[in-house]
Amino acid sequence: MTDDEIAFLSVAQLGRAYREGSLTPVDVVEAAIRSLDRIEPVLNAVTFRLDATALAEAAQAERELRAGQDRGPLHGIPVAIKDLIDVSGVPTGFGSRVRPPVPAGKDAVLVQRLREAGAIIFCKANLLEYAYGIAHPDVGQTNNPHDTGRTSGGSSGGSAALVAAGIVPLAVGTDTGGSIRIPASYCGIAGLKPSFGLVPLDGVFPLSWSLDHAGPLARNVEDATALLGVISGADLPLPPLDLSGVRIGAARFHCDSPELTPAVAANLAEVLQRFADAGAIVRRVDIPELAMANSELRRIVLPEASVIHAKLHAENPAGYAPRTRAQIEAGFRMSAVDYIRAQDFRARLRAAVEAVFDDVDVLVGPSVPFPSPIEDPEFTEDGEQGEILSSGFANMSGQPSVSLPCGGDGHLPLGLQVTGPLGGDGRLMQIARAMEAVLDPPLRPQLPSQR
Repeated sequence: MTDDEIAFLSVAQLGRAYREGSLTPVDVVEAAIRSLDRIEPVLNAVTFRLDATALAEAAQAERELRAGQDRGPLHGIPVAIKDLIDVSGVPTGFGSRVRPPVPAGKDAVLVQRLREAGAIIFCKANLLEYAYGIAHPDVGQTNNPHDTGRTSGGSSGGSAALVAAGIVPLAVGTDTGGSIRIPASYCGIAGLKPSFGLVPLDGVFPLSWSLDHAGPLARNVEDATALLGVISGADLPLPPLDLSGVRIGAARFHCDSPELTPAVAANLAEVLQRFADAGAIVRRVDIPELAMANSELRRIVLPEASVIHAKLHAENPAGYAPRTRAQIEAGFRMSAVDYIRAQDFRARLRAAVEAVFDDVDVLVGPSVPFPSPIEDPEFTEDGEQGEILSSGFANMSGQPSVSLPCGGDGHLPLGLQVTGPLGGDGRLMQIARAMEAVLDPPLRPQLPSQR
């Protein structure tokens, strides 16, 4: 196969090719390295290349598969890791200049699980500084494979861009207010924020201990589910399902927001009609608490991030990007009363959203109210929703939430966010897969040839 043909194979297709002998993990990693050589200069998606160790891991996977030692669906599959997740012996850079990168002493738990499943750790992926919504000027933002003059999103933009560009089929990101789902939407791939606590965060540098999640980015729901099963340790079967009788609730606060661009609003209306035509029961739902979710999220993120960064800030405040530093310093000024009230609101929001699932199976809305902008928007102030319009509430409430590619505004992808009840990750992904089947295929980026 040519590199172009290998680039966009799914995990299942790669697995079949390995086991039939038409491809090997070494073939795939070598093709990924060649693709990275050609594409990475315009993406800025990688912080640390691991070519030698990835090739060695691929050769080991090849030997194991040939000997009949099959570790499962991720055996021999290359995976990119966001650069605030520890990989043993590899520097963790955090997208920052506060401290020089230092090699991690051991793998994060989720990386250890990937290794046990036979996955190949391909590279460390670029991110916004400490996942806090800003690209450090010395590091730079990751550019979008669909338009390299625009951002791939944050904070897991490097992970999303590497998957969307066909360099790796899978990546791991983190999400505190939308940082998996937003870049997934901008880049036209699938990205899941699992239920809070499902994926262990040991060895993942925190932004906000109340709100942080780690999860998969992939080009389709089946691949994302396979990755989630490994890093969570959960059994997540994905039996076939159609949309007949599935109850879909379109949240008015997200779907009817004036912040949606005309193209996003039109795309959402078309997608909901497709679901209805496929037999789903689609209706608008009201959750009044959604209007306060993002402003209260800020009252949690700001002080928690500042507690986490207090020592680093005291050590080298000039090492941060100016906007990151400003956010950290703003958190020091946050009232304890405001923080406690926000945590109280969080419990009410969770209960309100969970109650809606008595009447609907999933909640939907636009992943982001607009396509990829030129650069990452600033963390918005109270009264503004911005790119976290739909995404922030699920970090507050903890429910699993996935972004699916659902068409585009010209050459720029758009995303549909689908959210399910707490602990219902498997059912959510089953419904998401049925939705995926009635949506148009994802847009393919136009990048330098991988041959």
